[in-house]
Amino acid sequence: MSAPYAAMVVDARSGEVLHSRNADTRLHPASLTKMMTLYIAFEAVERGEISLDTMVRISKTAAAEPPSKLGLRAGQQIKLRYLIRAAAVKSANDAATAIGEAIEGSEAAFARRMNRTAKALGMSRTSFKNAHGLTENGHLSTARDMTTLGRHLFYDYPEYYNLFSRKSTNAGIREVANTNRRLLGSYRGADGIKTGYTRAAGFNLVASAQRGRERIIATVFGGRSSASRNAKVAELLDLGFSRAPSRVAVRKPARPNYASVKVAQSSGNAGKTIRLVTAITKSHRPAARPGQQPQQATPMPSPELLASMQDDILDAVKEATEAPAPAAKPEPKPEPEAEILVAKVTTVPEPAAIAIAPAARPRARKIVLASLEPTRAADPDKPEVVTRISTSGGRHWGINVGRYGSRHQAESTLLRTALEELGTLDNALRKVVQNPRGFEANFVGMTQDQAALACRRLQARGSECSTFGPG
Repeated sequence: MSAPYAAMVVDARSGEVLHSRNADTRLHPASLTKMMTLYIAFEAVERGEISLDTMVRISKTAAAEPPSKLGLRAGQQIKLRYLIRAAAVKSANDAATAIGEAIEGSEAAFARRMNRTAKALGMSRTSFKNAHGLTENGHLSTARDMTTLGRHLFYDYPEYYNLFSRKSTNAGIREVANTNRRLLGSYRGADGIKTGYTRAAGFNLVASAQRGRERIIATVFGGRSSASRNAKVAELLDLGFSRAPSRVAVRKPARPNYASVKVAQSSGNAGKTIRLVTAITKSHRPAARPGQQPQQATPMPSPELLASMQDDILDAVKEATEAPAPAAKPEPKPEPEAEILVAKVTTVPEPAAIAIAPAARPRARKIVLASLEPTRAADPDKPEVVTRISTSGGRHWGINVGRYGSRHQAESTLLRTALEELGTLDNALRKVVQNPRGFEANFVGMTQDQAALACRRLQARGSECSTFGPG
């Protein structure tokens, strides 16, 4: 008995439906599933959850997946980039499972993320159970939903889209051929996207082609053979090009909007939640200075704590507590170009005694200027504390660690860099600057020496870094 047939044709530029048949019937997607596996892999790389060069250890589960497969062995390590190539071009089931486990810790957790992503993309009649698409009860999608996913792949991750047009590729352990190479070689303008086949699903295909300004996406579920499926898809693409206007405004689909995303931890299957769209609702109590508790090691700040330190309330505490005690000898003269502003402080509270009310924004600090000239403390019990130094040679320097296509990418890079280089960036402020070329990821509020040292340390690890000064 042949699988049910369904089809959908859209103008990729506008999303307009040009033809549909049984487009909302829930059917087995087969390896079209890997489009979602790859979409999440691209997303995870973009967000810094994993890198293309991460070495992925192959589990017994991944190695045991049935063909089509790359032939991975349990315990073997291979870069994520090769798993992505194998899943996109060869449609390798073992590679798809390994991708899911690398990102979320287990295939079950990855399937849950697939479903969250599908919902965020508007794929309302899709439910995933695995990362590869082999037949499983409840693992279903529709021609409309898969067409939607194909359009998002093209517009959301254009830097990776060329993968789908490769007729062969190096998958690390061997060269693999594209399962869609016949359509790619026979239909003018075809450049992807993904084939799928199981006995329950029949022969499925999401195809995209461009001619001139026009781009069409056509989806077929339930073909009787790869040849008849390819012929039907070519017919649908022709129909799409005949109906699509030559000029139309491009309306890119909106990127999925998540409140949070689960990130796999290297220590196991547990995950942590990184909030992507949120406001700071709580200021954490600052940790005591190392010198005040010599018998205890200062705990490493968590990423959540670092993310909450957007304002300078902790800097205010540090400036107050780190002020030098008054000395009997005359104070050294300031640098010739420096203008020192001095505030008289009657009491310097210990950091541990400062409590900040939860869910309340810290108030802006008020600096009372007592004099524009350096003065000595009249009473040794009432020290004078320098709270601001205004000078071109002061903390007006910064470093740039890259330019990115989105604010989120820049913020993620700043947080990751701050965690890696706590020694030199502990007191620096993270700042994202938008300009016509993208989003600049900067650390500011540093001295010239601090900026130069931080850059040297980052560049020694192969990271991008450049310094900039006042003016």
